[in-house]
Amino acid sequence: MKITCTIGEIEIEDDNGRQVSATSAECSRCHHETTSFGTASASIRRCLVLMREECPNGERNFYVE
Repeated sequence: MKITCTIGEIEIEDDNGRQVSATSAECSRCHHETTSFGTASASIRRCLVLMREECPNGERNFYVE
């Protein structure tokens, strides 16, 4: 099933305690959220892949922006 995610830019803390730019994705069905360092298209793709791997409902959906 193809599921749309809302993509956003956020600030998160890295391992050294500094605030860095990041990308977030939120599932339109269950509102599960994933994050990834950076704001480039690769970061968006990583968030969408993580969404598939971490689905709290155990579904294997195809997530899109």
